[in-house]
Amino acid sequence: MARIKLIGILKDKVSILKATLYINRHASSVHVAVLRATNHHPSRPPSEEKIASVLALGHSSRITACTCIEALMDRLHGTQSAFVALKCLLTLHNIIAKGSFILKDQLAFYPSFGGHNFLNLSMFSDNSDLVMWEFSSWVRWYAGVVEQNLMVSRAIGYYLNSSKKDKEEKALTLLDSDLAVEIEVLVEFVVRICDAPNSLDLQRNNLVYEVVRAAGEDYRSVQREILARVKEAGDRVDSVEGVNSDELTQLIDTLQRLEGCKGKLMLLFLNRKRNDGFWDTVRETKAMLVETKKKKEEKSLVRFAGRDESAESTQFWNPFLEPGQLLLLPSGGGWLDFGPTPIAV
Repeated sequence: MARIKLIGILKDKVSILKATLYINRHASSVHVAVLRATNHHPSRPPSEEKIASVLALGHSSRITACTCIEALMDRLHGTQSAFVALKCLLTLHNIIAKGSFILKDQLAFYPSFGGHNFLNLSMFSDNSDLVMWEFSSWVRWYAGVVEQNLMVSRAIGYYLNSSKKDKEEKALTLLDSDLAVEIEVLVEFVVRICDAPNSLDLQRNNLVYEVVRAAGEDYRSVQREILARVKEAGDRVDSVEGVNSDELTQLIDTLQRLEGCKGKLMLLFLNRKRNDGFWDTVRETKAMLVETKKKKEEKSLVRFAGRDESAESTQFWNPFLEPGQLLLLPSGGGWLDFGPTPIAV
């Protein structure tokens, strides 16, 4: 590890030196800010001062913001160091949480390069040694968390960490189908967070600890969004006659998947907050949906049985038909019409 740290320090010095020699002084200052926030130090996360320097680039021109995102993406895609990759992702995560609209805009519309997600890190692997190989799993996981954050924001119409005052009231205006879709998207984010590497002992590393803490902030935001929508779904249980059993089943399955994440969430975030009220609401709402689905299915069976009895009451024997054939009459009775009268065989 000492050798890796020394090599990383030398690489950082060379990279910063090259950036300071850029002919374009404006681009030079942007790249230097990015390099300082994403150095090779094995355990030290970017300081608040370094993150602030990157965020400040979003308060200038759109060209500056574009140059900043390009520099971060080039750094992320060009490195083979798990530590540098984690710091790039942490910086991008801070942009999503605290950055100006212009920086977020540049990040959200950055073109895809293929792979499992737009950050293209599903195959990332630092093969320096066994320890770095284990850190690589945290890079792949965190890349998925950051990208899922952007996907959820697009789905619900605003950033999770935004200060929009009426965002929790949005659930009241959603159609039943849209409400179910948004709950599913938000739960998928929780499932993604729960897919954290099993090497939780690596949280002793300050950088990994900071990454998990940032993911925990996302989880708390997602939890609030889910809670608002689950409460609304519970309030609508008595008026879901228009929702078919398949849609109810999908929503019930989504809440069941959410409940399945509870144990891993407590382990990942060291059970800092049990959030019993949240889990009670999820459990109670799921139970109400299950009961509603059961009643709807029972009503469907009764209606189906009623139709069968009605059909049987319109069947009469006709001596002019072959044995085993029946002539069907309208349920209202009346004379036979020998033209188009349907015959059941």
